[in-house]
Amino acid sequence: MAEENRTLPEFLLLGFSDLRALQGPLFWVVLLFYLVTLLGNSMIILLTQVSPALHSPMYFFLRHLSVLELLYTTDIVPRTLADLASQQPRAISFPSCVAQMYVFIVLGISECCLLTAMAYDRYAAICRPLHYSTLMSWRACMAMVAVSWLMGVITATTHSSLIFTLPFPSRPIIPHFLCDILPVLRLASAGKHRSEISVVTATVVFIMVPFSLIVASYARILGVILAMASTQSRRKVFSTCSSHLLVVCLFFGTASITYIRPRAGSSVTMNRILSLFYTVITPMLNPIIYTLRNKEVAGALHHMAKRQVSSL
Repeated sequence: MAEENRTLPEFLLLGFSDLRALQGPLFWVVLLFYLVTLLGNSMIILLTQVSPALHSPMYFFLRHLSVLELLYTTDIVPRTLADLASQQPRAISFPSCVAQMYVFIVLGISECCLLTAMAYDRYAAICRPLHYSTLMSWRACMAMVAVSWLMGVITATTHSSLIFTLPFPSRPIIPHFLCDILPVLRLASAGKHRSEISVVTATVVFIMVPFSLIVASYARILGVILAMASTQSRRKVFSTCSSHLLVVCLFFGTASITYIRPRAGSSVTMNRILSLFYTVITPMLNPIIYTLRNKEVAGALHHMAKRQVSSL
């Protein structure tokens, strides 16, 4: 063990090296999704910044969500593309692995908290409209975003300290394409059982507590919607929540399957597929969902495009 701790290990990411026939097509698919993600989230950030119709707490949170998605996917995808292009397992240094996991956890937990803040915003707008301006003041919105980032930093610091202070083999092999929590933790040569319990417990808490708050918010919203006499009013109110609900289902659904699923029922291939979904596909779908299902965002996009065409 003293020999193992003397130098920092260099991790070997297997990536998709066991699926050589798929690496070429997968490279182009991931690259296309990444470019769409960059374009879509950048568009949301720009729209919510320049369009006066989108200067409200809901779109303030949406802008920060898009920033998180951009950083989140950029933490993972460029390295994944390089690995797919090489078609060989590539090493990642100990500091790089720590940094990738740290950023990954910060952004993931921050997104959990931010989605909860967005659900609270919908609750305040629909269930307590007379107090909305007070509940969702500029200071309150800034505080919610700051707390989201703070929770991400605290969780990432705790997890990283638990995981990367454990002894690792001299050349550990990660059967994954990123330095994810559980694959790295399971490589530790001693003390991993206690740390795995701590990390998994904390992860479950940070998935289930925000999700429970979101469910509670929408339960109250559903009660208000059902009490409305007009079908048109119900439809209008529900349409303001549908985009956020879809994003919540995508994010928490894949996170729950990945981190709460029993270890005995997991496989290396399934873990990689799920990870591809929440690191590549979900960040791409979010701006598409908000653009197609939200009339205000779609209207702002149409207005901006029309203005750009007329200025040519």
